[in-house]
Amino acid sequence: MSGFLYYLAAFALALGILVVVHEYGHYLVARWVGVKVLRFSVGFGRPLWSRRFGPDATEWAIGAFPLGGYVKMLDEREGEVPAADLHRSFNRQPVLARMAIVAAGPMANFLLAILLYWVLFWHGTEEFKPLLGAPVVASPAAAAGVESGELVLKVAGEGVRTWQEMRWLLLQQAVDQDQIDLELINPRNEISIRRLDVSAIRHSGWEGDALERLGLGLYRPRLPAILAAVNPNSAAADAGLRPGDHVLAVDDQAIGDWADLVSVVRQAPGKPLALDLLRDGQRIRILVTPTAVDDEGEEIGRIGVTVSDHGRSRAELMTVVSYDPLSALGKAVAETWDKSTFTLLMIGKMVTGDVSWRNISGPVTIADYAGRSARLGLDYYLKFLALVSISLGVLNLLPIPILDGGHLLYYLVEIIKRGPLSERSMEIGQQIGLAFLIMLMAFAFYNDINRLFSG
Repeated sequence: MSGFLYYLAAFALALGILVVVHEYGHYLVARWVGVKVLRFSVGFGRPLWSRRFGPDATEWAIGAFPLGGYVKMLDEREGEVPAADLHRSFNRQPVLARMAIVAAGPMANFLLAILLYWVLFWHGTEEFKPLLGAPVVASPAAAAGVESGELVLKVAGEGVRTWQEMRWLLLQQAVDQDQIDLELINPRNEISIRRLDVSAIRHSGWEGDALERLGLGLYRPRLPAILAAVNPNSAAADAGLRPGDHVLAVDDQAIGDWADLVSVVRQAPGKPLALDLLRDGQRIRILVTPTAVDDEGEEIGRIGVTVSDHGRSRAELMTVVSYDPLSALGKAVAETWDKSTFTLLMIGKMVTGDVSWRNISGPVTIADYAGRSARLGLDYYLKFLALVSISLGVLNLLPIPILDGGHLLYYLVEIIKRGPLSERSMEIGQQIGLAFLIMLMAFAFYNDINRLFSG
């Protein structure tokens, strides 16, 4: 499957799951309180496929425009309702029942995130340890005295086990802190405290990679450029490379380690390279032409070899994190809550101007992340799915007319004033909400296009 189709399939699968779960939440609670559901649609516009199922002959459909979905319920405001079905009309339900139906969609998204995190935490995931590489020169990490190979034990006094945990805690602390203490241990088992200035994250409007702005990078051990395996039918096999070959130089440029070799090969798609090798104690030269392959829209070179590290690189960099079922559930609920409140906080700061609107992502960026996470493995894809599900739940609860949160606001006003809002007021609100969403989508698409061309 080509890169584009792979990314499109990963995005379509994620979008389909999220929409179905969200709308099915509305559907289940509507049926539970006795409302008749006329249509359950994934996508908008003309149905490409539809069938009727269930005791009410509900129409299940797939619309032509896939970005979203809806549940259409019996409602006197949208058409004539037979007298026998009036009690099953949405508009005749008590206000609390209507609120439950509307809130069920976002709640279903949060429950999906909890379920996904619970499975991941219980099953266990292999993740990078919080090992720090050499800090970028003149960066906050360099100023704090961070050294290559140091392992992060605590962030602001809270223990961390993985790179992602460290990253998440740094982001949370950076919301209102200028400096954060990192407790580190170096390869000589010496523990130290580094005070890291994180104000650069806020000053940049939270744009880009936060850890990159701080000068923090993942530690990568220096491995000699010794081949562990040569893939059959590859450029390396055609050139006569063998396992155990030690690459000393490429085009008379010295190769210090495996990273140097990868960098040179990546930059030479279709270009012959002269490799100086050490084989059985003899220095020989072999010509190899890297195959040009597409890597997320960039043409790079590959020769089809893997590095020999005798297993120490993986053991040094990775750790397996898992919990018992009950602890995993508690961790999943806490993770979903933390990410929900952080998302809401960032939206608030976006409104006040503390966070750049360039952080808004549209379907192109989300599709890119979907494809990238799918390529990394099922664990990463499920984490991506959980995160987007949380974002969708939070977004839908915002008090914006046309979204679920806007309808909840209408019903809250109805409770306070002991009567529904006028049709005219609701119509004006819907127009304002639609205009806001169109503006939001315009920002998202602009940011997507800008990222495509600027990288």
